[in-house]
Amino acid sequence: MKKFLITLAFLASPALSEIEEARDLMEAGKFEEAYTALWPAARSGNADAEELIGVMYALGLGVEKDPIRAFDWYLRSAMKGHPGAQSGVGWYYEVGIGMPAPDLIRAYMWYVLSAIGGDPDAAISQEEVVKKMTREEIEKSHELIDDYRVWMYPFR
Repeated sequence: MKKFLITLAFLASPALSEIEEARDLMEAGKFEEAYTALWPAARSGNADAEELIGVMYALGLGVEKDPIRAFDWYLRSAMKGHPGAQSGVGWYYEVGIGMPAPDLIRAYMWYVLSAIGGDPDAAISQEEVVKKMTREEIEKSHELIDDYRVWMYPFR
């Protein structure tokens, strides 16, 4: 078992070091280099890297600002349980960027999932969006939350 865990740690460490390097580059304002450092981990499905790529597209950091691509990267990460990305997806649904209209049901759902995942700001967003919702919308959102929670957070 110990050998298995060491192997897992070894396999995960390159992605972790790429992400830490990319965060350092972002803090230094070297966004193009950060994007290059993140790309391999993001393309291989690392949720942290996907979320950071989403941030870069959302804010136009080292890439052309593109809300649709930002949402796509946030969604990839969110589906893997990344709380920050889940809040990002919730915000996109709340304001309706890149969509025909806002979707408060899904916004609330993603904020709740993000809060379950540990994002401290998600509860505030959840409280704000619920003020705009009807009772029926809240009930529908809770149906979706129950669907997602079972496989996304089976032990919470």
